[in-house]
Amino acid sequence: MTRHEIVQYLLDNCIVAIVRADKGGDALVKIVEAIAAGGVKCIEVTMTTPGALECIKTATEKLKDVDVLIGVGSVLDAETARLAILAGAEYVVCPITSEEVIRMAHRYGKPVMPGAFTPNEIFKAWELGGDIIKIFPATLGGLEYIKAVRAPMPQIPVIPTGGVDLSNLAEFMKAGISGVGIGSALVRKDLVANEDYVGLTALAKQYADAFQAAKAAL
Repeated sequence: MTRHEIVQYLLDNCIVAIVRADKGGDALVKIVEAIAAGGVKCIEVTMTTPGALECIKTATEKLKDVDVLIGVGSVLDAETARLAILAGAEYVVCPITSEEVIRMAHRYGKPVMPGAFTPNEIFKAWELGGDIIKIFPATLGGLEYIKAVRAPMPQIPVIPTGGVDLSNLAEFMKAGISGVGIGSALVRKDLVANEDYVGLTALAKQYADAFQAAKAAL
C-alpha cells in the first residue's frame, strides 16, 4: 500500500492495539496473532519490548495473508524508524514529535503518528507532516479535553492514547476522533502473563465489535 492508503486503512479501522511486553520471541508474535484473530486490525509493537524488530519481522511474514497492519511504536529517532520499516513496520508511532522521524518514514513511504498534547504541539506536529496526530497522554485531559482541542482544529485527524476502554469507546468516537490507541485495557497483562491467547482473542473481538457498533451509530 502507498502511504496514503495506509493512512486510510488506519482511519477505517480506528483501533490501534498497543503491544508492550516484558519479553519478546515467540510469545510476542503469539500476542500479535491473537489480537489479529479477534478482529483488531491495526497493531503497534513498541520498541520498549525486547526483540521488537524481530517480532515485527516474524509477525509480518506469518500474517502476510491476514487482513492486519503492523506498525512500530515508542520510536524516538530516525534510525529506529528506518530499522523498523525495513523489518516490516507499515507505520510509525511516537510519544513525541520528531521532524527527523517524520522525514525518514515519509522517505520510505510510511505514515507517522507523532505524539503531542497541547493545542500548539498538535498543530506543530500536523504542520511538520504528521499524518495522524497521537494525543498523548490522553488520560490527563480525558474526553472533555479531546473535545476542546478538536473544536478549533477539526481538520487534524487525532488518535487519543490512554484512558480509552470498552466503557467509553463509543463516546470518544462521537467526539469525532479518527481512532484510538489502546494498550493495557486491550492487551491485558494478566492474559499476557498467563499466555492466555484465547482470552486475548476474545477481548480483541469485544473491542472490534464495540467499534463496529459505535461506528454504525454515528
